[in-house]
Amino acid sequence: MISIILPALLNQLQEHTLRSVTALLLSIPLTYVLINEYVRRAARVKGFSGPFNWPVVGNIPDIKYNAAEKYREWSRVYGDVYQIQLGNVPVIVVNSAEAARKIFGQNSQALSSRPVFWTFHKVLSNTAGTTIGTSPFNDSLKRRRKGAASALNKPSIATYIDHLDIETKDFVREGFENGRAGTVGVDPMPMIQRLSLSLSLTLNWGTRMGSRDDPMFDEITEVEEAISKFRSTTGNLQDYVPILRLNPFSFGSQKAREMRRRRDVYLHRLNKDLDERMEKGIHKPCIQANVILDKEAALNKEELTSISLTMLSGGLDTITTLVQWSVALLAQRPDIQRKAIEEMRKFYSDEEPLCDAQDDQKCEYVAALVRECLRYYCVLRLALPRATVKDIFYEGRLIPAGSTIYLNAWACNMDPKVWRDPEAFRPERWIEQPDAPLFTYGLGYRMCAGSLLANRELYLTYMRMLNSFEILPDSQVETHPVKGSADPTSLVTMCRHYKVIFKPRNEAALRRALREADEKLGSAT
Repeated sequence: MISIILPALLNQLQEHTLRSVTALLLSIPLTYVLINEYVRRAARVKGFSGPFNWPVVGNIPDIKYNAAEKYREWSRVYGDVYQIQLGNVPVIVVNSAEAARKIFGQNSQALSSRPVFWTFHKVLSNTAGTTIGTSPFNDSLKRRRKGAASALNKPSIATYIDHLDIETKDFVREGFENGRAGTVGVDPMPMIQRLSLSLSLTLNWGTRMGSRDDPMFDEITEVEEAISKFRSTTGNLQDYVPILRLNPFSFGSQKAREMRRRRDVYLHRLNKDLDERMEKGIHKPCIQANVILDKEAALNKEELTSISLTMLSGGLDTITTLVQWSVALLAQRPDIQRKAIEEMRKFYSDEEPLCDAQDDQKCEYVAALVRECLRYYCVLRLALPRATVKDIFYEGRLIPAGSTIYLNAWACNMDPKVWRDPEAFRPERWIEQPDAPLFTYGLGYRMCAGSLLANRELYLTYMRMLNSFEILPDSQVETHPVKGSADPTSLVTMCRHYKVIFKPRNEAALRRALREADEKLGSAT
């Protein structure tokens, strides 16, 4: 048979060269698509339905914008737990509080790993390593988590209060000075970015970002914002369509390498600066130093860097996102401001605008306000994906080891079975239901290790901001968490820029408090 077909094909090639080459060129991609479709279909998790998905790319075109909200919409059709396909990768999506409890809460160890993504893990992170949150499960991860836990427990957080005191005080100062004592509107975003970055640097390395004029400010914020996009579960096609990785001119890969190189530069500088201060015995308490001094952790240089990256990216994501959205909302909700002041007056008068930095969330309403901001303006609406290391079952259906699972934290936070009015922004709900679940920090073994610290930072920021200022709108901005998104393709959703007026509640008291705080800091140093 071959002796007959082969000569015939060669004869066709000689007599009809152009037609034969054209047919060959067309048959190669067609063959690839057919084989790839078989591979994609075979990879799907049996027993889980889901929306129609397109050849090669799957559901990627459907979830380009506001992916978490799209998943939430699909859950009304396909149930709380269903299956999508991103390119060649099948994904189980969890969209309700009860399903999350069953899958993540009851299978914590089986869901202890992360899937490996080509752009983030293979291209971007191959020199400085990955954050704790993005690392697959291994012995190194266990050591890093142990080291981070020792640096982020309540006793350790107590040693960082001086840092929180300085940075939140300077945040209030900037609102006062940039707003000229409440006479002009202010875009609070630069203030929030400086607050977030300086808190991350002081808490992790013990070094401040005292001004936006510092050259490192723009460099770190630009690089970390770009890196955040590479962590996106939807923004990098080559993560899900393997053939795209063969493209030597890939813009995504080129940019990832550039961001990796630039990040390595400032990480080296920050680590070297801390090492020198520790050698001289002049360093201040900080997370990185605490981990280095924890001999039981026994971390190598790459593992220490991983913890640093975790604190840097996590701090920037959480503080920046929450404060930006919440200031916009508070400017439009004088009722919440009035209620907060009413509750704060039980502990502080208007003569004490800079509330006690040691206050560990004793004002119940403001603590509830923090939790409501975390619920409504969920930082990572799609929590970082999990990879199963063991088979698990959900309602009798097998999810095999090696599967990818998404926790739709946004949908779980908006679950109508938990809340009677999930679409409303209402801090009182956390006083009424203090034990209700909050999914913003994740769930189970891989939930955010820095949640206690983040809550403490946000609480003090809100206390001082609200006790110092009445926040008034100076421009219009949409504060709905979906409609108001500045970039609906981003992993971390920010709102559009706006201006507010920071009107001092007691200008004389605020001037005096800021002056006394500076004098206290000067005498301490």
